[in-house]
Amino acid sequence: RLNEQSWNMKKNNKRKKLPVKLITVIIIIFLALLFIISYIYRIMSTSDYFRVTDIVTKVPNVVDLSYLKGRNIFSIDLRKEADYILDYCPDFSKVRLAKVLPNRIFVDFIKREPVAFVRLYKYYFVDENAVFFYSSSEPQDLELPIIAGLETKVFAVKPGKKYNVRELALALNIIKEAKSNKILKDYKIKKIDVANPSNTLVFITPPSNLTDYSNGKQVLAPEYLEVRMGDDDIKNRIIFLGGVVAQSNKNVSNIKYIDLRFEEPVVKFKDAK
Repeated sequence: RLNEQSWNMKKNNKRKKLPVKLITVIIIIFLALLFIISYIYRIMSTSDYFRVTDIVTKVPNVVDLSYLKGRNIFSIDLRKEADYILDYCPDFSKVRLAKVLPNRIFVDFIKREPVAFVRLYKYYFVDENAVFFYSSSEPQDLELPIIAGLETKVFAVKPGKKYNVRELALALNIIKEAKSNKILKDYKIKKIDVANPSNTLVFITPPSNLTDYSNGKQVLAPEYLEVRMGDDDIKNRIIFLGGVVAQSNKNVSNIKYIDLRFEEPVVKFKDAK
């Protein structure tokens, strides 16, 4: 029986020694891999083979990125560089950088699309996200709506910054809904005045080929139509506007204004007493 106990003890000791050996082997392998990885990284981070020599961009002469040349490609923080470029170039909504091994950086710019001019002490572009950026054109050069009435709402404009202003959001919503309305597809918004949001004024231009046969004579459509709107339920108000325009198509030249502030749309004609 003593021999049996001795044999069992030896067997248990052998089982205990096995995990220790296995752990030792694993540690040695791990350290070897760590050494190899560190060695490879050191070579890649110091080798001239991975130093940036070319900056490839689809939009040349936007920003000088030559400072990236000569740097190790693995040391460049793409997100940080993209943020820097956006601060420098507010006309772009996004900048994408990609590393092309072994020594190139590819840069792609996504330009902001203006949806309107904002009239302050000077004209600015604004995109659908309420971000202001520099205007390279004058209102008469582009068929974009002019948003007025924000002079006391927006100060010290910083291009590239989003402005969460209620009146601006209202104007952008009107532009968005009007664009998506099929009946109004040939009508252009010329100006939106949001100085008094509850009595927002929208001036739209009818299509140039629209004519009115009044008193048996052909009359050209007016330069613009005045539309009075509230500051809520914009989608339905635009739908109402489309319906009113469709019904009044032959009398457009005689319309003084269209009032959509009330439950029932009101059309005021020029010859009405």
